[in-house]
Amino acid sequence: MSLWLSGIGVSRGIAIARVQKMHGGDLEVPEYTLPEVEIEQEVSRFYGAQRKARDQLRAVRQQIPGGTPGEIAAFIDTHLLMMEDRSLTEAVVALIREHSINAEAALRRQRDALVAVFEQMDDPYLRTRKDDVDHVVARIQRILLKSERQIAPKTEGAEPFIMVSDDITPADIILLSQQNVAAFITEYGGPLSHTAILARSLGIPAIVGLRDARKLLRENETVIVDGEAGHVLADPDAKALDFYLRKQEHQAQYRRDLVKLKGKAAISQDGIKIHLLANIELLEDAAEAVANGAEGIGLYRTEFLYMNRKGLPSEEEQYEAYSRIVAAVQGPITIRTLDLGADKQVDSGRSNGPTPNNPALGLRAIRLCLKEPELFRVQVRALLRASAHGKVQIMLPMISNLQELRQSQQIIESSREELRNEGYKVADEVPIGTMIEVPAAAIAAPMLARHSRFFSIGTNDLIQYTLAIDRVDDEVNYLYDPLHPAVLRLIHMTIEAGIQAGIPVAMCGEMAGDPRYTRLLLGLGLTEFSMHPANVLEIKRIIIESNIGELKRKVKQLLTSLDPVEMRDLIDGLDA
Repeated sequence: MSLWLSGIGVSRGIAIARVQKMHGGDLEVPEYTLPEVEIEQEVSRFYGAQRKARDQLRAVRQQIPGGTPGEIAAFIDTHLLMMEDRSLTEAVVALIREHSINAEAALRRQRDALVAVFEQMDDPYLRTRKDDVDHVVARIQRILLKSERQIAPKTEGAEPFIMVSDDITPADIILLSQQNVAAFITEYGGPLSHTAILARSLGIPAIVGLRDARKLLRENETVIVDGEAGHVLADPDAKALDFYLRKQEHQAQYRRDLVKLKGKAAISQDGIKIHLLANIELLEDAAEAVANGAEGIGLYRTEFLYMNRKGLPSEEEQYEAYSRIVAAVQGPITIRTLDLGADKQVDSGRSNGPTPNNPALGLRAIRLCLKEPELFRVQVRALLRASAHGKVQIMLPMISNLQELRQSQQIIESSREELRNEGYKVADEVPIGTMIEVPAAAIAAPMLARHSRFFSIGTNDLIQYTLAIDRVDDEVNYLYDPLHPAVLRLIHMTIEAGIQAGIPVAMCGEMAGDPRYTRLLLGLGLTEFSMHPANVLEIKRIIIESNIGELKRKVKQLLTSLDPVEMRDLIDGLDA
């Protein structure tokens, strides 16, 4: 009899294949006291496991095929750096010596300490980087415990399979992608997990957060995975198989048709030009953005320059990094200033002071930069110097009032004068914009627009702050609703304020790259979308097929509705 299961669909596509389980999930870590004469031998055992784990990752790194998206190699590089990070290695050795305990127990203690720091982070994307710690620690633990996972080498003519596991590391995903894997199902993880990000990059259907999947799905049984809906159908009947086979072929043809749009402009049926930009983090992402037809960069995140290190990045180091990105992009590039909080300074920077009870509402982003202006000034100087090499815009995150905006602008302007007096080249014009991700900023948008050169709506935080929920928290993330009337009205207020002030309004949150919301956003008046490079072509297709004037008429009616059911029906009708 068929079994229907639901998880979180994080990478679209239909897969039909047999189940293969990856065993060896949760590790049982023993803890015991060592006699003094064995302590240094235990330290050597830990270093040996660390070296073996590092060599394994390097071997995986060498197996990444040419042309693979840069972010995939970047995950492995991040893990290699963590293998060498003193906050992991030296701390474990210190615990072994100080407490006379075995390496496995010391590694578990340090893992718990590091994860606790990441769990305090307010940014959902960065908080999920605790996965890096877990994956690196688990690899070393498996070597210490002699329980390493084995991925069988690919055999000629092997059938596709659907991997079911508790979680999957980036290294495992890279190896499995070369072993004819058709889809991933994991018991843990969310939309921002490594599995989700890498599966989307590789175009492999994936479902995460499907609890007890390893118990409910049998080895070698045929299952259907719908990565968009988040559904798994085990032991399907002939009628279900036929339906999903036809759906699978339809999606394959759809993807083939998208490629034809690469050189085509994003112009609607009624002649309105829409600008499609990309969100990036690494230099390699810029090449992918260009390849997918993005006109520029709508969000370049700079936080990774500050993480997994002891000291702060220097002005020169930041200048080199920004200059490489700017030189690689022909169109405009919007660089967001540091969006870290006091709780995230464990790797580099300030480490004093109590951990905030609620870091999402504490000292973070522009608040931190204004409280520690030298931290901000170093980055601003590097950004202004990089502006001499291309079309740079500076975006300020988490602005909640005009005073913060004006104070930030003053620091940027004084830094410009300093650089010119020192003989550095700086672009004549570097637009400074406001990121609208706090409800207060959306409500005050008419005032902020008078002092900003552009807006960019960060829907991820805007939705969370508006609805008072954390989408990374499994207990409440079902309340995360981009279509909540309050969220839609705040987005509309922001766009209208930009139109009235004559400044461009972009959106760089996940809504911008989600085809379910494209017509709605067009109807709200959005003309600049910034997203993951892989989503550009699909959003372009929807724009080309849309009549924006007609969408605006429908959305105007939607915004005046006071009935949630009617609003949902009107939203569904936008696709008709």
